[in-house]
Amino acid sequence: MTTVVVLADVPDENVLPALHPSPLSSSQAVSLYRAMLADVCEMVQHGEADLLVNYPSPERVAEDVDPEAALRDVLEDELPESESVRYEVQVGETYAGRVGNTLTHLLDVEGERTVGIVDPATPLLGREHIGTVAMKLRASDVVLGPTTGGRLYFAGFCEPVDFDGAFSTPAVETMTARALEAGLSVDYLPQLPLVASPADLATVVTLVRARRAAGRIVPRRTAALLEEWELQVVAGGESRPTVSTGSDKS
Repeated sequence: MTTVVVLADVPDENVLPALHPSPLSSSQAVSLYRAMLADVCEMVQHGEADLLVNYPSPERVAEDVDPEAALRDVLEDELPESESVRYEVQVGETYAGRVGNTLTHLLDVEGERTVGIVDPATPLLGREHIGTVAMKLRASDVVLGPTTGGRLYFAGFCEPVDFDGAFSTPAVETMTARALEAGLSVDYLPQLPLVASPADLATVVTLVRARRAAGRIVPRRTAALLEEWELQVVAGGESRPTVSTGSDKS
């Protein structure tokens, strides 16, 4: 069984910084992050992968915050199998370092056969994607999940690579190159939106609204918030789509 690591942040005013004060307030950004985190973790479990939540070290959060307890508070009442969730502290000074340390430890020290890491701000991740990861890692050494701008929302491995700088832009090309340099084969998941900017949020809002209208599966917590806030996508300046609330309708 594949182990999927969710590299999580403490849900506080520092999460999703590009989304507030507009189009979301700071408190809305925190609520959205909590919802996406729970939706992603639930899908990992529904996809029958082992879930490991990787939380920040105490040095990277406020002095009065217990990062493990903060994430347990989000997840323990939300997940169907909360007792099976494993929590481990992140180790490393950079994002690539934290990813590399976690994956290398699981593969080389703990002897896991396949390990993946996912960004929790990927609310449209479905159980079918987790199942596809397990299938693809039987045939390929590395499986990458691309998102817009050359970023990655997922990276799965049978063997570690040189992770130093491996998420340099464009990460999908950089990580592919690292895998090929190590003599490893590479495959890809479907592209999914990763929420880090207002444009990313607009993509998620319109996809969730469309999928809900069509009677298709949506991330239930994230979708409920978007509906509660009456978020919609409208034409912005230079025809760029922007997110607005129902109260902004003209």
